[in-house]
Amino acid sequence: MSIGEGSDTNLNTMRGRDFPAIRQFTVFMENRVGQLLEVVRRFEGTGIRVAALSINDSAECAFVRLVLSDCERGRELLERAGLAIIETDLLGVELPDGPQPLLRVCTALLAAEINIIQAYPLLSRPNGEPAVALMVDNIDLAMDTLNNKGFRMITEGDLKDDSIE
Repeated sequence: MSIGEGSDTNLNTMRGRDFPAIRQFTVFMENRVGQLLEVVRRFEGTGIRVAALSINDSAECAFVRLVLSDCERGRELLERAGLAIIETDLLGVELPDGPQPLLRVCTALLAAEINIIQAYPLLSRPNGEPAVALMVDNIDLAMDTLNNKGFRMITEGDLKDDSIE
């Protein structure tokens, strides 16, 4: 008998479920001139767009956080390049019409006692509307909270652009 055979344990991972999050890749690199260009250039001619970007640097190294229009192919390119990466889930949320849309998002999350760890705008505008990518301390509760308040979540499918190939 093989390991796990006959077990009733569900072995699906988070990626195995219908999870409306977007993936972020954090790329660790030496902090020197031209390194960002080298990373971004890897997507040239592939049809993969950088949908969001954030950079944190120190004297010795830099952390480049990317959201890509095609996460599966993007991860493959980054791994093939031998880059050190970490993959995490972010919450993508379309900003509503009206004054102070970010205030409305923050207020909804605060009411549920959800902490925002990172935030940055999406360069790509799914549905033509402004949107932000958020790393939060409880993504499931954040999604439920924002859905219940009528916010529209951005998924990886919203970031794909079939016209680019």
